[in-house]
Amino acid sequence: MSGSLRIDRRTVLRGAGTAIALPLLESILPALVRGASREPPVRMAFIFAPNGKHMPDWTAKAEGPLDKLPPILEPLQPWKSEVLQISGLGLSTEGAKVCGGHSCTVGQFLTCVLPKRTLGKDLRAGISVDQVAAQAIGHHTRFPSLELGCVPSKYSGDCDAGYSCVYTTHIAWRTESSPLPKETDPRAVFDRLFRKDLGRGGPAKRSILDVALEDARRLHRRLGIGDRQKLDEYLFAIRQIERRIEGVEEDQRPQPAVNAGRRPGIPRDRDEHIRLMLDMIALAFQTDSTRVITFMIGNGSDNRSFPEIGISDGHHNLSHHAGSKKKQAKLSRINRHYMTHLQYLLEKLSSVKESNGTLLHNSMILYGCAFGDGNAHDQTDLPILIAGRGGGKIRSGRHIQCKKGTPLANLYRAMLDKVGAPTDRFGNSTGRLGGLD
Repeated sequence: MSGSLRIDRRTVLRGAGTAIALPLLESILPALVRGASREPPVRMAFIFAPNGKHMPDWTAKAEGPLDKLPPILEPLQPWKSEVLQISGLGLSTEGAKVCGGHSCTVGQFLTCVLPKRTLGKDLRAGISVDQVAAQAIGHHTRFPSLELGCVPSKYSGDCDAGYSCVYTTHIAWRTESSPLPKETDPRAVFDRLFRKDLGRGGPAKRSILDVALEDARRLHRRLGIGDRQKLDEYLFAIRQIERRIEGVEEDQRPQPAVNAGRRPGIPRDRDEHIRLMLDMIALAFQTDSTRVITFMIGNGSDNRSFPEIGISDGHHNLSHHAGSKKKQAKLSRINRHYMTHLQYLLEKLSSVKESNGTLLHNSMILYGCAFGDGNAHDQTDLPILIAGRGGGKIRSGRHIQCKKGTPLANLYRAMLDKVGAPTDRFGNSTGRLGGLD
């Protein structure tokens, strides 16, 4: 039955104003593709967390196979075989001499170019690694890239030692003078992925699945047994996320004063906000809507407290611990909490089956900060890890120790090779980082 199907993989489930992109299904691959390689594409995401780490609680004790993970990484213990920790990578040595603050480090995180010190319109950084990839492979997908976050961007003000707040609140740069704004509203991302010409909520706020139900039934009858199950699981996941977003919107309506200034789709529960944005990453990759995503959990020098884990101190304040064991312990607890969110994403990606394994197997999820120890704003040993195997091009489950100060740009060049966007020059790179595969 499935051999007779000639449905392009970009086929979508349609209804009035709705276009639900499909995951990669074996039954609907064109006959031409069946005779060739059907390996799924490699996706890449860059997740930024603010304020550095307490490095002794972050770094594995020895180079080589990851056995017992260090305290901050312990939530990833079930996934240690899918994680590659890389130590010793750094930003520009010139940057360490002229600035040690958040703006000039966050501005370098994905560009590996020291940004220009300015508060005006003459911004200058560099093209970020995600946009180098988007320019090379973005034509294969609906969206060349997606830029996501949990805290809005800023476009004016002095956030750090004469550096514009633009540098502190953006990691994606389309050109050296054009930062890309990030979307912080899960509803807006959801609608962008699944709605067409409906606007927020659509007519009578009907579920996108209700609108496209008949189209889904027709396709379901034409699929093989395995793909029927995959489609059912996918549509169920969409509906669950849609209900959670609707619940957020309902929760905010009775309390307009409490939610003043908050967009309707943004949860008051910050953990739920992060989880919903991670859900959007998984759905965007699953449907091949994009292969390149950036996600800022918080802006540089984020100083929010964490009452959800019993910490009332500001995160940025704690990062300037001045050697206080008590503050270092709290800082480690915050960063361990962030790891529970990365664990959530890895579980999502590993639950999606693809022809050669899972969505996690076919992804490179880089998680990191723009400096190591927050008290010193150390730029020479960044906390960097990669989850996923890049379609089998990365050997995970290890800790690689590079010479301290090895350019982070060398890793990015290696990652660009693996996603099909090789380049001979990027930022301050001195070559490609070896030993990943």
